[in-house]
Amino acid sequence: MRGTAQRIADTARALLAAEGAAAVSMRRIAATIGVTPMALYRHYPNRDALLAAVADQAFTDLARRWKERPATGGDAVAQLHAAFDALLDVAIDEPHLYRFLFTDTRARARTYPDDFRDGASPTLAVVADIVRTGIDARLLREDDVWDVAFTIAAHMQGLILLFQGGRTDPSADRFRAMCHGSLGRILDGLTA
Repeated sequence: MRGTAQRIADTARALLAAEGAAAVSMRRIAATIGVTPMALYRHYPNRDALLAAVADQAFTDLARRWKERPATGGDAVAQLHAAFDALLDVAIDEPHLYRFLFTDTRARARTYPDDFRDGASPTLAVVADIVRTGIDARLLREDDVWDVAFTIAAHMQGLILLFQGGRTDPSADRFRAMCHGSLGRILDGLTA
C-alpha cells in the first residue's frame, strides 16, 4: 500500500516540478502510473490531500538538504549562507516547485507566527536553529529567534520572487551572488 501511495506522490511532484500545480490532476497521475483514477482515492481522498502530502515531503526534503549542506567556516553566518544556497537551488532549478511551496495559495499552508513557532515548518526551524546558535555564540545579537529567522527568510524569498518575475539580472550565478551580498547586509545589521 505505502509503495503505491509513494508512487502517486512522486508522480504528482514530478508533474508539479515540470509544469506547475495546475498540471496535477488525479486523472493525469492515474494515466501516468497506469491505474484507474478511482484507485488513487484509496490513498488520497482528493487532490488537495495529495498536494498537501507532496508539500510536506518537499519541505522535509528541503530541510534535510539545508541541514546537510556543508558550511565553510561552520559559524552561524556561514551556515545561513549555506542553507540559503539550498533554497536558491530549488528556486532556480525547480521554479514551479518553489512557487508551489512558498507562494501559491494552498490548503493546509502554514502561517506565521503560530504554525512556525509551534515547529510546524521544517525549513524555518532549520533557520531558527542556526539563528539560535549564532545568538548563543554571540555572533548575532540577542533577539527573538523566530522573528529573526522569518525576517531573513522573507527577505530571501522576496529576492527570489523578483528573480522569478524577471525583475533582476537573469543570470543565475549573478543572482546567487546578489542574494549572498544582500543576506550579508541583513546579517551585518544583526551581528553582535
